[in-house]
Amino acid sequence: MQNFQDLNIQNQRFAKQIAFLLELDKLKNIYRRSLVLHEDRRENDAEHSYHLAVMACILAEYAKEKIDVLHVMKMVLIHDVVEIDAGDTYFYDTAGNQDKAEREQKAADRIFSMLPEDQACEFRALWDEFESRNSPESRFANALDRIQPMLLNYMKGGLSWKSHGIREDQVRQNLTKIHDGSSEIEVLAESIIRTAVEQGIL
Repeated sequence: MQNFQDLNIQNQRFAKQIAFLLELDKLKNIYRRSLVLHEDRRENDAEHSYHLAVMACILAEYAKEKIDVLHVMKMVLIHDVVEIDAGDTYFYDTAGNQDKAEREQKAADRIFSMLPEDQACEFRALWDEFESRNSPESRFANALDRIQPMLLNYMKGGLSWKSHGIREDQVRQNLTKIHDGSSEIEVLAESIIRTAVEQGIL
């Protein structure tokens, strides 16, 4: 692989931004547990983030509170950047979730600091906001982040749930974060769970 430094970019702000963008390419190699619908492979973080950004555009009208859609899109596009260092921690992995926050905070410190200071502050604040769920935008973003893998898992016949022995009560843990962001998406989640149980795929 070529060395980015060999390009000798004189504008240091621009160089930092390009280096950050190149770093984000690593998201394409962070694989989640959800499978993509039309191939027999797992979804990667870049695909997941893109899907959430489109969902934010399409489903914005169902947010429980008035939201800034562009703000939500920015948030979901960078919410998993920390997994470049911290890895993807499965929602149902009790052991892995014990030190998840610590690993992700450390990753956020390193990755966002690659940007120029003003953008580092902006994007770190977006990530912190997503994690805290303290705004209408972050609550809606979290609802999207929960429903997307549930929808993929259901449409894929529950393969991810089955392969990890996931139970109905575990999947229901998603509902609190969905409820806070969107009533309609919560109804969809309930329907997915109920139907999956009826069909024996959960």
